[in-house]
Amino acid sequence: MALYCIGDLQGCSAPFERLLEKIDFSPSRDTLYLLGDLVNRGPDSLGTLRRLKSLGDAAQCLLGNHDLHLLAAWQGVRKPGRHDTLNAILQAPDCTDLMDWLRHRPLAMHHHGWLMVHAGVLPQWSLTQTLMLAREVEQALRAPKLKSFLSAMYGNAPCQWNDALAGADRLRVIVNALTRLRFCSAQGAMEFGSHEGADGAFQASMPWFDVPGRATRHDLIAFGHWSTLALHTDQPAGLRNNVLPLDTGCVWGGCLTAARLGADRAYELIQVACEQAQKPGG
Repeated sequence: MALYCIGDLQGCSAPFERLLEKIDFSPSRDTLYLLGDLVNRGPDSLGTLRRLKSLGDAAQCLLGNHDLHLLAAWQGVRKPGRHDTLNAILQAPDCTDLMDWLRHRPLAMHHHGWLMVHAGVLPQWSLTQTLMLAREVEQALRAPKLKSFLSAMYGNAPCQWNDALAGADRLRVIVNALTRLRFCSAQGAMEFGSHEGADGAFQASMPWFDVPGRATRHDLIAFGHWSTLALHTDQPAGLRNNVLPLDTGCVWGGCLTAARLGADRAYELIQVACEQAQKPGG
C-alpha cells in the first residue's frame, strides 16, 4: 500500500493520468490525498472531477478556493470569470451529483502524521483546533442553507482570528485561512495582497509557516495553493519549518507533483511535466 499527497490539479486531467501511470497507482491498494483546487483554469475540469469521484475512498480530496468558487457558481452566488473553465461542469447532466460529492469534501485532514490543508494554518491554531474549525465549515457546506453560507463566504474581513467570532464572520476567517492564506503578521492578521513567493510579503507580514512560535510548528503540514513557492525550481521547497508545499504550478506550465509518504517524516517526490502555460494566480 502506498500513500501519496498531490498538489493542485486545477482541471489538468492529462498530467494527472500520467502521474497515476508513473506511480503505478492502484485504487484497490493505494490512497491519494489531493490538496485542493481540483478544478478551474485547466482544460478538463469536468473530466478531472468525474475521475476523482470515480476513485471513491482511494482519492481523499480537500476543498480549495477554486472548488468553493465552483460551488458558488453552481448556486448562482458568483458568475464564472473569463479565465474560468467551469462551464462544462455547470452544464453537465451529472452536475448535481458532482456538486453534491464536492460539497462533502473536507477542508482539512490529518493522516499518517501529516496535517493536510489547501492553503495554510493561522499561527494561533493547534492541529486539533484546525481540524475542529474545518469541521464547522464542512457542516455549513453540507447543510440545506448552502446558498446562504456561500453568499456570506466572500471578503477579507475579519482578517484575524478571535475565539469569540461567530456566525458568518467566524466561518469566513476559517475559509480564508484554510483556502487562501499565504502571508500574515506575527499576530495572525492575514494579508491577501501578494501572490508572490515567500519573499514577496508586504511590510510586517511573512509566510504563515514562518511565524515565530506558530502552534503547529512541530506538526508536519502538506499544502498546495502557492505555486510561486516552487514554480522556478525543479523540486518543491521541502520541509522548511515542517511544511511541504506541493503546488508546483501544473496549470501554469510547471509540474504536477506527488509526495509518496513514508515512515519517520520521509517522503519521495514524483513529478510529471504539464502543458498549460497561463499567468500564475490564486
